[in-house]
Amino acid sequence: MPINNRIADLTDEIVAWRRDIHENPELQYDVHRTAGVVAEKLRSFGCDEVVPGIGRTGVVAIIRGRDHSSGKVIGMRADMDALPIMEATGVSYASKVPGKMHACGHDGHTASLLGAAKYLAETRNFNGTAVLMFQPAEEGGLGAKAMIDDGMMDRWGVQQVYGMHNAPGLPVGHFATRPGSLMAAADMITITIDGKGGHAAKPDLAVDPILIGAHIVTAMQSVVSRNIDPLECGVISLCTFNAGTAGNVIPAQAVLTGTARSLTHAVRDTLQRRVAEIAETTATMMGGKAKVEYFRACSPTINHERETAIAVEAATLVAGKERVIANTPPVMGAEDFSYMLESRPGAFVFFGNGNSSPVHHPAYNFNDEAIPHVVSFWAKLAETTMPR
Repeated sequence: MPINNRIADLTDEIVAWRRDIHENPELQYDVHRTAGVVAEKLRSFGCDEVVPGIGRTGVVAIIRGRDHSSGKVIGMRADMDALPIMEATGVSYASKVPGKMHACGHDGHTASLLGAAKYLAETRNFNGTAVLMFQPAEEGGLGAKAMIDDGMMDRWGVQQVYGMHNAPGLPVGHFATRPGSLMAAADMITITIDGKGGHAAKPDLAVDPILIGAHIVTAMQSVVSRNIDPLECGVISLCTFNAGTAGNVIPAQAVLTGTARSLTHAVRDTLQRRVAEIAETTATMMGGKAKVEYFRACSPTINHERETAIAVEAATLVAGKERVIANTPPVMGAEDFSYMLESRPGAFVFFGNGNSSPVHHPAYNFNDEAIPHVVSFWAKLAETTMPR
């Protein structure tokens, strides 16, 4: 489908914004420069309201249509933060900050929603109110929850909410989503095992936390295979094992850390229960003790059926039916947009980044060719959800 002429004309400008943000990455809530740039541009576009400081460093912009008698209010969200990764792209606009880079495409998400803001503020070809949400701390800081806790949804009367993320491997100009569970819950596990230290030559006088930990790691692999319905999805990965300082000393303590992933609340509850049961009983059986800390970070990202259909319609108007996957398989990555979907009905959508490196990789780069397609989606979403 052809890109709207005005959006096509804006693309070079939006690309320049994206590359400026890329050069100046910031982490979690410390996105002061990025948020300042975003707020300044939104004001220059003539948005009706621009409010910084939502959820600490988030920015919200309000754009009212030529007519807003319908009372409809939709939210559109982009994330702003980068990752603590050393960039290895070799591009001319690479990160100027050692050890920080936009390795997940949030620079492209932010720039594209800015482009949509400029277009919508100029045209206002809708009957209702668009609430544009620029979020900090998606990467592990639960910035979406912070903005909700700050009253964002109630303050502006948001009725539906939508978010997007680039997808390496999906061709540029293509979109993918699904009703129901799209992305997983991400929970963090810390298991502290207390044994009894001793000389390696006299293990009978010690309680070896390394041996206990090894049994716990092995036993955890039975949870998904034996406690979860084979037609459901779950993951438990124990990823660090820290114990000891010398090759001839049995330590007194070992610490394991990892993650659990699930697509439904029921599976999530089972994983949490079984992690604690296995760790604690295994340690007790072998003469030690285990303390389990299970932190529920992101909930599963569960799209609402009606709003997913709305998003599919908007994507189809932009890309054509053959370039929109309306029932894509779920993925076990996580996204704190899940909190927004728990707060309001809505949908999360993937858009194509082409044949790029995977996200969270030092060689990843957002594909600027995706920008006009993303801006067009946001524009169509506003215009079809709130028609004049």
